[in-house]
Amino acid sequence: MAKIGIFFGTDTGRTRLIAKQIAKKLGENAAAPVNIGRTTLADFLAYDALIVGSPTLGDGMLPGESTGLSQPSWEEFIPQLAEADLNGKTIAIFGLGDQKKYPDEFVDAIGILHDAFAARGARLIGRWPTAGYDFAASQAVDGDDFLGLALDQHHQPVLTEERIDRWLAQITPELLP
Repeated sequence: MAKIGIFFGTDTGRTRLIAKQIAKKLGENAAAPVNIGRTTLADFLAYDALIVGSPTLGDGMLPGESTGLSQPSWEEFIPQLAEADLNGKTIAIFGLGDQKKYPDEFVDAIGILHDAFAARGARLIGRWPTAGYDFAASQAVDGDDFLGLALDQHHQPVLTEERIDRWLAQITPELLP
């Protein structure tokens, strides 16, 4: 089994493309990315090191059937973690958002996922500076940092690859001790 599991939720496919880009950059150290709506809790828990990603939909929501998706996603998966013990798991989160159209909910999904995993004992890594973004509020912010990598494919796509490279350089030593 690969050392790092990569799981994502998606609406338009952008998050899937970022997950695939991350997996390609990690090479043999990562498993093929899996849509969270198409996996089991056991498969998710089989990894001790995970990278998870999600877009933020509408007014700061995780993707799921209530947001209009035709298949389950993070909204349906997170409740499955209720009895899970994530102690010993190291998780890094990336999120996609639109800082101009949704300036008050920019990458909220990062914060929602962070809180869900932290409440179950996971060690969360991969904080990312808020400098260079233009938004009003986010559940994903703690001090001067996002709780994971924030990406805006609508307004800053030219910065994505460099941000991913810098973030992976930061988190890979902690995911592959």
